[in-house]
Amino acid sequence: GGQWSVKKSNLLTTDHRPLTTMHVGLDAIPLATPRTGVGHYTFELAQHLALIAPDNQFELVSPFLNPTPPDTDQTPSNLKFIHARVNMIRRRWFAVGLPLYIRRARYDLYHGTNYEVPLLAKCPTVLTIHDLSLFLHPTTHEERLVRRGRRRLPIMARSATHIITPSESVRREVCEYLSVKPAKVTAIPEAARSIFQRQPRGETVETLKRLGVEDDFVLAVGTLEPRKNLRALLRAFEQVVKETSHRPQLVIAGKRGWLTNELFRDVENSAVKDRLLFTDYVSDDELRALYSACTIFVYPSLYEGFGLPPLEAMACGAPVIASRIPSIVETVGVDTARLIVPTDTEEIARNIAELLASEAERRSRSELGQERAARFTWEHTARATLHLYEVLIEK
Repeated sequence: GGQWSVKKSNLLTTDHRPLTTMHVGLDAIPLATPRTGVGHYTFELAQHLALIAPDNQFELVSPFLNPTPPDTDQTPSNLKFIHARVNMIRRRWFAVGLPLYIRRARYDLYHGTNYEVPLLAKCPTVLTIHDLSLFLHPTTHEERLVRRGRRRLPIMARSATHIITPSESVRREVCEYLSVKPAKVTAIPEAARSIFQRQPRGETVETLKRLGVEDDFVLAVGTLEPRKNLRALLRAFEQVVKETSHRPQLVIAGKRGWLTNELFRDVENSAVKDRLLFTDYVSDDELRALYSACTIFVYPSLYEGFGLPPLEAMACGAPVIASRIPSIVETVGVDTARLIVPTDTEEIARNIAELLASEAERRSRSELGQERAARFTWEHTARATLHLYEVLIEK
């Protein structure tokens, strides 16, 4: 399509020299499971890098069998999916297998898109750190993952040539908590994927019916885990139903994660249990329908690295209520969404009730949100990332 017809010359250099060709490897491990945030980041970045730099070679490499992208026609010919075969020794992927593979493939640069880079690479390495929740909110994760992350991440941060974060707030945290020099970290924002555009109401009806979703519903999206703060949302929703005349459905879309026992105990004991619907993991098409049709989208997360769901919801025209935390404010802006203190149940409830009551405000926030989301594109993300690669390779 026309959106990809991008000329490569002089995009990122100021002195009009042609870009040098490069051979870049990216971590494809996040693509081995049904995609959530990091998997989408990895694939969108690789795809858009290949599209804007057609003379360069990009490889998504993993020791696991990876699915090829769903629509193989869309994959540029300069992007390859590589299943690296490993033996007993090379199974220690980041310590042994990957460094050996990098040497054989003769990469100019390797990008660890999911918190890990090879420790002994013969080329520059870029490490993406999506957030520091294992450090800053350890009680919201399983203990073994916290122990592993706290042990490994400082080592990875030290050994990487350069670090990318999705927001300035995570960039500051990485410098502070991992003792990294500011010059070594670059914030490059992400974007909503192109599928997330407003869908006319008529086109969402069948999907909503199949999922058991009613006409008037409040939507929350994300893996079910403590950091998403769904227990506070549930309490706020109960308050709205009890104290106002509104009786929307609360729809929570996302796969079951970890430490969810307390949430489901609350659901069992809830006075508004008949108004709650958990859809489990949904496809992109289903998610677009939910975003497009919801009365309000609420995202009361305690901590995020960037906050993609509110941006996706905005791209689909949903009026958004989101946490007033640094990374989300960076993403959604100060005037577009209603911003709440995520630990204040009363405030969440009041904002839901007020927005449900005002169709005019919902309409205006919907328009502002679509304008805001349009400022973020994967092409911008890829260009900034490509420029960083070039600088590191040249060095």
